Amino acid sequence: MKFKSLYRVFVIAFIALLTVSCNDTLDQVGFTIQPGQDRLKVEIDTLELQANTIRVDSIFSKTQYPVLGEYTDPIFGTIKSGYIGEFYFAEGTGFEEDASIDSVRVQLAYTTMMGDSLSPMGLSVYEVTKSLKGISVYSNVDPTEYADMSAPLGTQTFTGKNSTYRTETTTSGSSVTVYEINVKLPNALGEKFLTEYKKAGHGQLTDADNFRKFFPGLYFTTDFGKSTILSVSLTSLLVHYKYNDEDGSSAGKDTIRTSAMRLNITPEVTQINHIQNKNDQLLEPNSEYTYVKSPAGVITEVTFPFSQMNDKLKSQALNLANFTVYAIPDADEETMVKLSPPTYLLLVNKDSLNGFFENRKLIDNVTSFLSARFDASTYSYNFNNLSTMANHYNEAKKEEPFDLVYYLIPVDVTFATDTYGNTTTTPISIYNRTWPAAAKLDKREGNLKLDMIFSNF
Repeated sequence: MKFKSLYRVFVIAFIALLTVSCNDTLDQVGFTIQPGQDRLKVEIDTLELQANTIRVDSIFSKTQYPVLGEYTDPIFGTIKSGYIGEFYFAEGTGFEEDASIDSVRVQLAYTTMMGDSLSPMGLSVYEVTKSLKGISVYSNVDPTEYADMSAPLGTQTFTGKNSTYRTETTTSGSSVTVYEINVKLPNALGEKFLTEYKKAGHGQLTDADNFRKFFPGLYFTTDFGKSTILSVSLTSLLVHYKYNDEDGSSAGKDTIRTSAMRLNITPEVTQINHIQNKNDQLLEPNSEYTYVKSPAGVITEVTFPFSQMNDKLKSQALNLANFTVYAIPDADEETMVKLSPPTYLLLVNKDSLNGFFENRKLIDNVTSFLSARFDASTYSYNFNNLSTMANHYNEAKKEEPFDLVYYLIPVDVTFATDTYGNTTTTPISIYNRTWPAAAKLDKREGNLKLDMIFSNF
């Protein structure tokens, strides 16, 4: 049985317990001494909501795990994503004496992918020639303003299930397959690093701040293929070299050894996702549904017309305001690969969105609410009780009627753990969702509403 049916049964039972008399004469004792005008009265009402789809120009896109690739969904349109980033130069990084460059490569490691894992994609890597200091941290940033786009430093064709992979064991003891894309870069880049390192005091190869001035970073994008999206867990730059190790052999003689200077893109440096969407078909107005899509796609704007209930809000107590959003399943069950509904939706006041993600804010259950995990059995997102929102603004507006506009936004959530390592229901971080997801939300009459319970004395 759907929640809304259970909800109505509960309400009917609740009212019956409050208002229906029992044959037992003892049940009347309290009412015989209580004036009729003081008896608790409970009323049920429903507020029909309005909604429409709106375009998202950009999202806060400073990330540790960038999305790379391009994918076209038959319903939700195209997503293309690349990223630009600096490399962290840790203290003590450098070369051995008598080093000579062997090769240079950049390596992208990932465990998560979507789309056609066997269809070829083309990756291009460009050198960043301009400092990323002050770069926009939003997904509509233009990396070509910072990179030398005249020719890529390196290119590589890959598939989602690449032939290069390794198996790692997680902290929980399970095994995970880590795929790798290796792109060969010019040896001249390694020679540039080695020449700088040989300068007095190692030149600018001394710390992270000086290194980012010397080598601002790399830009990664796909140049062909529309079938695969990757979540990159680690990007590494490796400068392989050989050197002479005096007395290094078992016989105490000189021997040639190999090593590599490894630099990673880490949270200590800048990494920005550049995301492009084609969503025009989702913005066409209709009376039955709206859309949400990530990353940086479209969101749903919901209007709560509380002005229609102004008299009741001013004269009665609002005890419960249940809000459940229903999605519409994809009718094309034969589609092998398609975007799935996001796991969580954030409901946030339009006027409170600015700075929410940038300042790592959490929900306050007035201007922002987090849905329960997407329920695949009912295809719905349940926000439970929104009475705190309505009561807050009702008090703030005094006698003035008011309407509220909120956004439904796909998000990723990290929850706290207890002392035993079990995940709790307390969110500790909320981010714009960067992994592809989409849902069609039902806004037909009677399906997008606020079920409300009022009481007075």
